[in-house]
Amino acid sequence: MGGISDNVRGLVLAMSSSVFIGSSFIIKKKGLQKAGANGSRASDGGHAYLLEPFWWAGMVTMIVGEGANFAAYAYAPAILVTPLGALSIIFSAVLAHFILDERLHIFGVVGCILCLVGSTIIVLHAPVEKNIESVKEVWYLATEPGFLVYTCIILVLVLLLIFRYVPRYGQTHMVVYIGICSLMGSLTVMFVKAVGIALKLSLSGSNQFKYFETWFFTIFVILCCLIQLNYLNKALDTYNTAVVSPVYYVMFTSLTILASVIMFKDWAHQAASPILTELCGFVTILCGTFLLHKTKDMGGIPTVPSPVFLSSRDSSSREVEI
Repeated sequence: MGGISDNVRGLVLAMSSSVFIGSSFIIKKKGLQKAGANGSRASDGGHAYLLEPFWWAGMVTMIVGEGANFAAYAYAPAILVTPLGALSIIFSAVLAHFILDERLHIFGVVGCILCLVGSTIIVLHAPVEKNIESVKEVWYLATEPGFLVYTCIILVLVLLLIFRYVPRYGQTHMVVYIGICSLMGSLTVMFVKAVGIALKLSLSGSNQFKYFETWFFTIFVILCCLIQLNYLNKALDTYNTAVVSPVYYVMFTSLTILASVIMFKDWAHQAASPILTELCGFVTILCGTFLLHKTKDMGGIPTVPSPVFLSSRDSSSREVEI
């Protein structure tokens, strides 16, 4: 019963987090636009946005949302919390329609509905998480061979993207920036969950901050968040918000679920039927984000090639539209 109660707490926190994070994309984009009009753009390596109140308002909104998300991971499994990020896509797409004039077509509305349906399916069939009594238990899970191999692969891919592909393709292929954010994000969530559990246990009377494992997880989370923030700013400043949000969601959520299954073994005690239902819910969400992506240019503005895999020859036409 305690597990079900924790899932409800995690659900409420995750939903409120999506509202704040979805809004933060729009507020930050307004700040980046103002900064780009008055100085060098973030996509060109500039940091003029640091002087924009709008950007800082977006940052505060995102921090509040991430704080709620952080707390949600302490109570509920990542398989429940992470897919609910689809709600932030809906908020972002709707606000972009009214505030940024990034028009939302009728099929985009259908995409939003699919995201809601998929989220509901996952919430109804999410696993109840095993009770963890110490951060040392999380450390044991994080140092098992399977998750260590996953971590090494992720770090190698991130370094490859940063040093080889960002200089060449960052301005023309959105998947480079979003790939870095998503890969690092899957590790960040695992260790955010570890810190959240440590904090929850500490507040209940069992101090976990006396262990070096807690501080290791905390430092790792801070470093990962800084990397994600840097490349997410570049993606937002370079590409359409209505595309950045869903593509980031799809990549980030897929990798996070994979990481959670490897590290926390979320499906170890579930039957095949609820696991398959959860996957169907996730696929429904993916269909919704796909619709949002493909119909982004159907709201009254000319259609241009998708910015996810633009060639360098097409990048100039995209810049004209922006």
